[in-house]
Amino acid sequence: MDNNNEQYKKNPKDQKDKKLKILIIIFSVILVGLIIFCLRYKIYDSIIFIKNYKSYKEEIEEFRRLQIKHPPIDKPIIYIYPTETIDVNIKLGKKENLSCTYPKYYNGWNVTANSDRTLIDNNTGRKLYALYWEGRNILKDINMNEGFCIKGEETIKFLEEKLEILGLNEREAEEFIIYWLPKMENNKYNYIRFETIEEQNIAMPLDINPKPDTLIRIMMDWKGLENRIEVKEQILTHAKREKYTVVEWGGSELK
Repeated sequence: MDNNNEQYKKNPKDQKDKKLKILIIIFSVILVGLIIFCLRYKIYDSIIFIKNYKSYKEEIEEFRRLQIKHPPIDKPIIYIYPTETIDVNIKLGKKENLSCTYPKYYNGWNVTANSDRTLIDNNTGRKLYALYWEGRNILKDINMNEGFCIKGEETIKFLEEKLEILGLNEREAEEFIIYWLPKMENNKYNYIRFETIEEQNIAMPLDINPKPDTLIRIMMDWKGLENRIEVKEQILTHAKREKYTVVEWGGSELK
């Protein structure tokens, strides 16, 4: 009888020990599960990082390859703003690289430029507001070490700001933007750099007679990107327009 009572007294403790062991097992299983989950998450995160890094490296390598290519020069347009009516002769230095011109370019353009900003083509007598050319197979040393990397959705704001700095008036900037915007704003990112006038003079020399008091040449090199890249921000200089002014703008999409 005493033995039975003693066994009865021990049973509650044994039951508590069993419950404790079960709780420890459950806790251990949960802990192991959490550890496995965390390890899998880190492995997955590492795979994504490696893929993104590989994609980023591919973008950089592609940029390097671009330096040996000859991107087309699209939509260069030339405005002439004299202070009085004058005859102007304009020559492009690499005629053999011209793919399209209007009016037709032979050995140069000869126009009468009026103070109201209209032009008369002396070959055809047609009234114009600008001169147009495009180029192909033009050797360009594309500097990918500086520029800007912006979201596609920020293209309008970016171009409005930078084109004003570079010297375009609102009408010129509008024509620039409405030409390039459909090609750029739907990209995730855009790399953009504006060529220096020295670089432009090498790629396509521009001879104007009589020589303008102010010459503004804007050539935008750009490329749509899937990923953001880090690039040194290009420093732009404010352009000041004075007296007899000639303005040219165009661009090259880097493919």
